[in-house]
Amino acid sequence: MFAGDQNGLQGDPRLKAISEAIRVVPHFPKPGIMFQDITTLLLDHKAFKDTVDIFVDRYRDMGISVVAGVEARGFMFGPSIALAIGAKFVPLRKPRKLPGEVISESYVLEYGKDCLEMHVGAVQPGERALVIDDLVATGGTLSAAIRLLERAGAHVVECACVVGLREVKGQHGLNGKPLYILVEPRQQINCSAPSVNGVETCRHDDLILGASFGSPLNPTSKSD
Repeated sequence: MFAGDQNGLQGDPRLKAISEAIRVVPHFPKPGIMFQDITTLLLDHKAFKDTVDIFVDRYRDMGISVVAGVEARGFMFGPSIALAIGAKFVPLRKPRKLPGEVISESYVLEYGKDCLEMHVGAVQPGERALVIDDLVATGGTLSAAIRLLERAGAHVVECACVVGLREVKGQHGLNGKPLYILVEPRQQINCSAPSVNGVETCRHDDLILGASFGSPLNPTSKSD
């Protein structure tokens, strides 16, 4: 589900501002990738606040007691959402980052495998959980996060991402869990802005909304 498809958020100018605050960096970290850089969103106080506020408005009355953030960019949004809705924040980390006893869940990437880990005891059976990350492309990481939380006995209410593709829900289903996305990735059409520290960047007016998997450049910020 996209936020802009909802009654009450259709045509909401906050969504356009959030999208425009995300810088697109072509060919990073490798050729063919349109990197959706949310660090520029974090620099825009209003757009950052609007991002958190939209999520908080959605989840404050759902009885959620756990906000689980996926390493690393889920950590940028999850704690603020958790504080606002009265939930605890649980980090889902890459291997060997957590000091205590952990449970692990592996998942397949385009070129190999990766793993998420969570501290034993961080989540109690029966707790209602929200999974948060910055971007979803294929859903592999979110699916692993869901499996990890469910192994601890939690009920995953929904997954939420700032940026995502409309194709994800139909392709993977995220273990049957609903997916809530604020904006679609943007696709470069004519980059005329000067490079910054050797990295080609684009002005807001050089970009359009609604990129898809069929684009010449895959508009994602990570391999999942």
